[in-house]
Amino acid sequence: MTLAAENITLGYGERVIVDGLSVDVAPGVITTVIGPNGCGKSTLLRSLGRLLKPKSGRVLLDGKAISTMKTKDIARIIGMLPQTPIAPEGLTVADLVARGRHPHQSWLRQWSADDEAEVAAALAQTGIADLAGRTLDELSGGQRQRAWISMALAQGTDILLLDEPTTYLDLAHSLEVLDLVDRLHDDLGRTIVMVLHDLNLAIRYSDRLIVMNSGRIVAQGRPGDIIEPDLLREVFGLRAQVLEDPVSGRPMIVPIGTRHVRASATAERVRASGTTDMPVEAAL
Repeated sequence: MTLAAENITLGYGERVIVDGLSVDVAPGVITTVIGPNGCGKSTLLRSLGRLLKPKSGRVLLDGKAISTMKTKDIARIIGMLPQTPIAPEGLTVADLVARGRHPHQSWLRQWSADDEAEVAAALAQTGIADLAGRTLDELSGGQRQRAWISMALAQGTDILLLDEPTTYLDLAHSLEVLDLVDRLHDDLGRTIVMVLHDLNLAIRYSDRLIVMNSGRIVAQGRPGDIIEPDLLREVFGLRAQVLEDPVSGRPMIVPIGTRHVRASATAERVRASGTTDMPVEAAL
């Protein structure tokens, strides 16, 4: 399945956030959208999942405008996990995951053994089958994210959209969730599009990056091809070195602030600022 945006303009009320953007989602890979706060990352993802209607332009699924498709038909192909999903109080993990089967239900096709098997498989794939009877309120942040991802898996979609799946998680749980997403991609061949704020995690876990700024795409491609200091300075206002990650071999961003900077980096900062009369030691 292919997913694309064609010259879309997006916004809320009179406010335009994305103007005339076009993008093709590479099938069968993990794509992550990165960019500064307010640049339109989540807005773009919501439009790809038909949660936000473009003011102009169109989103295409296999060449067909999703605005012309039935909601259930889209839900069988695209699974969407919002940044802060909400569930009724007291809902169990099993009941939440079962909701992923709703797009496959109809008056003629009610709950079946196949649905039961899909729910069980989704729970097993995310490693939370033992939590099926517990309520979401009882779970840790990482477990709760696994439950929501299980629901999306139970939909049986080819495309999975994840808006900040590591929100509110500490580093250990963030790695746990992204390792899970990576395994699901490898095992099931799903097309995955994520929005992430952590640049180094986005680089490590993505086959392809889309870099946004001020509602437009400024770069896209493999992390090793596009992540470099000039891009970071232009898009994020971030002075940084880009080194090789000793774990993944991919680019690793090392930010340069104004404190706790070694003398060589400080000297570079002083030269870049044009303040040549400041001794390096004075800036330490």
